Amino acid sequence: MRGKVVSLAQDLIRRPSISPNDEGCQQIIAECLEKLDFQIEWMPFNDTLNLWAKHGAGEPVIVFAGHTDVVPTGDENQWSFPPFSAEIIDGMLYGRGAADMKGSLAAMIVAAEEYVKANPNHKGTVALLITSDEEAAAKDGTVRVVETLMARDEKITYCMVGEPSSAKNLGDVVKNGRRGSITGNLYIQGIQGHVAYPHLAENPIHKAAPFLQELTTYQWDKGNEFFPPTSLQIANIHAGMGSNNIIPAELYIQFNLRYCTEVTDEIIKQKVAEMLAKHNLKYRIEWNLSGKPFLTKPGKLLDSIISAIEETTGITSKAETGGGTSDGRFIALMGAEVVEFGPLNATIHKVNECVSVEDLGKCGEIYHKMLVNLLDS
Repeated sequence: MRGKVVSLAQDLIRRPSISPNDEGCQQIIAECLEKLDFQIEWMPFNDTLNLWAKHGAGEPVIVFAGHTDVVPTGDENQWSFPPFSAEIIDGMLYGRGAADMKGSLAAMIVAAEEYVKANPNHKGTVALLITSDEEAAAKDGTVRVVETLMARDEKITYCMVGEPSSAKNLGDVVKNGRRGSITGNLYIQGIQGHVAYPHLAENPIHKAAPFLQELTTYQWDKGNEFFPPTSLQIANIHAGMGSNNIIPAELYIQFNLRYCTEVTDEIIKQKVAEMLAKHNLKYRIEWNLSGKPFLTKPGKLLDSIISAIEETTGITSKAETGGGTSDGRFIALMGAEVVEFGPLNATIHKVNECVSVEDLGKCGEIYHKMLVNLLDS
């Protein structure tokens, strides 16, 4: 299995599919699946290509989810090898997307192929949901496919997202949930004037200082057994016109909260509004909710992947919910159990992104054993 996984991963890496471009990656995948009688459905939305492929019928519906798009390479001169050459050196496969996530995507595809080839009349449905819009806007990818499936009353029972979850050793961490993410773009209004005549102006930076102190020190919650406490970080702050003798008319503050299931986006919005009112600030605010938190509690899916990892690697996985967002947040809206597992995340989005060839082969074995655990037991 390892040879097939690595070969497919190289084919995918050699396509410079910087988000939201797919550059033919999904066509390669579709051609592999069509040979085994997968039903192929293309779902293009604007500049994003999505692939929905199914084999079998009925429940349980087991979905492998992933993305073919990658982040930009940065300065290619800093790479030891061309970022889309897919070189293998000392047992490591190098290239943009090797770890995030063309490597695990190849492993999922080969695992599905091998299972279906050996079990052409398997119970339930084996499916793949693949997008080219995960690393950028995430507006026309998985979220649009999910909306389409829900409108057709299609179900997903279990979903494995191939994000690189492992920390130090393959399989040491699986993600069984993610925090929500909400961003506030806040504009505090003042009155522009000359710095020598402050009584004729109103400095929004000075006015907002007590509010910022409260905003950044407020304890939203204490977390719970599955999630760390909600955290807030200011990502950007700007005011002024570049001159040292003008009191600015407006202060812009951008902040983001990664929040757990102890609060909701509505609670967050209400509390921020209360703080702004308390400090008598004139303002406008724009909210962007990029994802609500989701959690898959211990059950058949989590047990199946943890068992498969231990059988393959000898490692007992730890289920965690930290890190950023993933497309799992959209699939969870369908009522599906969602778990994320993939190779080490140490080099993702970095120069010289790479993944162990041996680990890729083991990922394929683990995904295959997960299917066996879910469909044959």
